[in-house]
Amino acid sequence: MRIEVNGRSHEAEPRPGQCLRTYLRDRGWFGVKKGCDAGDCGACTVHVDGEPVHSCLYPAFRADGRTVTTVEGLASPEGELHPVQQRFLDAQGFQCGFCTAGFLMTTAALSEDQLTDLPRAFKGNLCRCTGYRAIEDAVRGVRHVEEPSPGESVGRNLPAPAGPQVVTGTARYTFDIEVPGLLHMKLLRSPHAHARITAIDTSAALRVPGVHAVLTHHDAPERHYSTARHEHPEEDPADNRLLDDTVRHIGQRVAAVVADSEAAAEEGCRRVEVTYEVLPAVLDPEEAMRPGAPVVHDKDPEAARISRPRANVVGEAHGEIGDVAAGFAAADVVIEDTFRTQRVQHASLETHGAVGWIDEDGRLTVRTSSQTPFLTRRALCALFDLPEDQVRVVAGRVGGGFGGKQEMLVEDIVALAVLRLRRPVKLEYTRAEQFYGATTRHPFTIHVKAGAGRDGLLTALQLRVVSNTGAYGNHGPAVMFHSVGESTAMYRAPHKKVDAYSVYTHTVPAGAFRGYGLGQVLFAVESALDELARRLGLDPVDFKARNIIGPGDAMLTPGGHEEDLHIASYGLDQCVSIVRRAAAEPVPDTVPDGWLVGEGTALAMIATGPPGGHIADARAAVLPDGAFDLAVGTAEFGNGTTTVHQQIAAGELATTVDRITIRQSDTDVVRHDTGAFASTGTVVAGKATLRAARALADLLLDFAAAHLQVPRADCRLVREAVLHPGGRLPLKELHAAARGVGVELAADGHFGGTPRSVAFNAQWFRVAVDPGTGEIRILRSVHAADAGKVMNPMQCRGQVEGGVAQALGATLFENVRLDARGAVETAAFRRYRLPQYADVPRTEVHFMETADAIGPLGAKSMSESPFNPVGPALANAVRDATGVRFTELPLTRDRVWRALDASRRTPRPPVSP
Repeated sequence: MRIEVNGRSHEAEPRPGQCLRTYLRDRGWFGVKKGCDAGDCGACTVHVDGEPVHSCLYPAFRADGRTVTTVEGLASPEGELHPVQQRFLDAQGFQCGFCTAGFLMTTAALSEDQLTDLPRAFKGNLCRCTGYRAIEDAVRGVRHVEEPSPGESVGRNLPAPAGPQVVTGTARYTFDIEVPGLLHMKLLRSPHAHARITAIDTSAALRVPGVHAVLTHHDAPERHYSTARHEHPEEDPADNRLLDDTVRHIGQRVAAVVADSEAAAEEGCRRVEVTYEVLPAVLDPEEAMRPGAPVVHDKDPEAARISRPRANVVGEAHGEIGDVAAGFAAADVVIEDTFRTQRVQHASLETHGAVGWIDEDGRLTVRTSSQTPFLTRRALCALFDLPEDQVRVVAGRVGGGFGGKQEMLVEDIVALAVLRLRRPVKLEYTRAEQFYGATTRHPFTIHVKAGAGRDGLLTALQLRVVSNTGAYGNHGPAVMFHSVGESTAMYRAPHKKVDAYSVYTHTVPAGAFRGYGLGQVLFAVESALDELARRLGLDPVDFKARNIIGPGDAMLTPGGHEEDLHIASYGLDQCVSIVRRAAAEPVPDTVPDGWLVGEGTALAMIATGPPGGHIADARAAVLPDGAFDLAVGTAEFGNGTTTVHQQIAAGELATTVDRITIRQSDTDVVRHDTGAFASTGTVVAGKATLRAARALADLLLDFAAAHLQVPRADCRLVREAVLHPGGRLPLKELHAAARGVGVELAADGHFGGTPRSVAFNAQWFRVAVDPGTGEIRILRSVHAADAGKVMNPMQCRGQVEGGVAQALGATLFENVRLDARGAVETAAFRRYRLPQYADVPRTEVHFMETADAIGPLGAKSMSESPFNPVGPALANAVRDATGVRFTELPLTRDRVWRALDASRRTPRPPVSP
């Protein structure tokens, strides 16, 4: 067999049944990505004789005698970018970049007619990060990037430093490396929701040719730990064992087979014989808390850090401010309702995975798709009794995270295999495993009771919250605490009460997800307050504006005030003004006859960082050529922090961003970094970068003044030099002079993540609803974001648009469904609908004019927060259009149609005066 790939001939025969995607990757063409292996996402798109195909579905043998082009082959032999590649660079039509090669290959093959219908043209390509606007702009040739200039970096649309690598397919994600002697791991998973393993026979599996080991609970450390990664692990429940003799959800790993190939490892899994004692299971959190329910974790509460194990309550919060009974008695109108949100999958296109090996110094090295490389190293050291200097964890470019990769789900089992076999081992989740072997967003049930007077002022607010954390606690208690924090603190009410529970069930575990519980509870609170305003005969926006906290107010929650959390800048009033302005503009006359039109708004507040501290270290140094090196630990997964850190450093060092080289996400690079989560990439790691760059600038001026024997006040840092009264001293000469006397021109920066500020967001929709089918059509989407000083408007806009798009998916159709046994029914993209290009409207993004007193250079966070107000704003718009209050997500067509049909047949109760 002979295939020409990007001008190179390959004559190796494919393996039986091998697809073109794996054939190409086996030969080093790593620009071809794996997102689904089912033809659903388009990340593997290549050209065969000029025609685009999904290479995961294309048998490799069919390419015999054909010409194949991957993204690496789009550029000319001389290195000149293809016009499509250049347009994606100019528009910055990517975030994490994992889907970009597929979009490039699809776009490059479109005819002029196809370019006029992009929703149809991109039906086979998915993006989880961008919200598609940036991709459309790239296709249309819209340029957003600005040219860099010395000392003028912050606040400008400067491009991501990895952009050229992303568009040429040379950016290296977790598995885009060649590892000699690599073994492959596959996991055997439980078919039962709850069972005890009474026997496990691995002998037949070990006889499979190519199988090297079968690991079971007999090989696992006895320690219990949390898969969640936080700076303070003692705050998370210690309920997980690497491999356990008790399984607690369908899909839990039972054994790991390591072999020469994935096929041999899969066959080994089929040959492992497991005898189970099936135990009673509980799938509903309310049932799980009832006396006599099956116990998920019968552990010592103090040792395992579980609130009430026998009641299946992993964490709980109870508190009251004032007297809610008196508050409700004083109200003129009281509303009460129960709201429910569903499981949602993170659906990052790069699945969880890691590859580990023993390096030449005998150290365990793990390369992983993780948001938390330093915390993962700490956890591996604790699990296997290894000193930190004997473990290195590296995150390459990460293909999306959204909180799902703030877990240790693969690194522990890979490390066990590497330490046992002393051979390189790879584990890469399939798309199906992402659904039943990773984590989901927490399903919530929220009972809200709210009262207000006819003057439009709240008198009382009460919540009862039940969060389903699934079979393991992971982030359960932390998500539960956070969910009732800013959601209740944002509104002034003299009387507030919260009772919240994070509950175990025998279902797929939940974990960290964009918004960290706030989106679920805000759906309830913002919907309930909207309804309360309508019952009072008030405009919902006016009603909320009367009750939101102001810049001088304390943020009071029934759980207590966090002393380090402050309103260090205030833009919520500006956010409200933006949505009022949008609502005042006329409705277009393009609404189909018979459709119902409505508008809805929701507000949100979020802390810029987690409580208890979040550590970031950075180091800036001058290189021999006068450029700069910046080492910062936080990971890049489309959040744009690499660009921001480069901009911050360039501004402080009076240079251009192209003169800043960044090393990151490697535990050998800097001392410690808690990780890229909780919206800390800019506000925490960015502050460490700012301090390192400022310290280096001071050091350069101090050393130059001493070297030149001139006053420090007479020296000024400019691009690649220090200006002084006698002329210009190039930095490369300064570096040489410093090296000559044993001085290192380098400086460190540190920030511990406290004090913290808050960011604000508001979302407004105008929608049309077809009462005959239940279809919801978004006519206009407006988002107001208080991000403080915006470091990179183009990039920050992309974060907002991506957050809105992801939230629209969760609001309209995404749902991880379980069957009656607790098994995931939607373990593929074609059964779990993600927002496609055609589903996502353009959102008008407005940034407020504020500057934060805590964040670096006035910045606040803006990666998680845009998600939170979207669901309630859309539900409020549908309520305005139809008169029906929807209390459960997602708002699928059938659910909307059934509710509208029922409302037509059932007279509505009279509205309170």
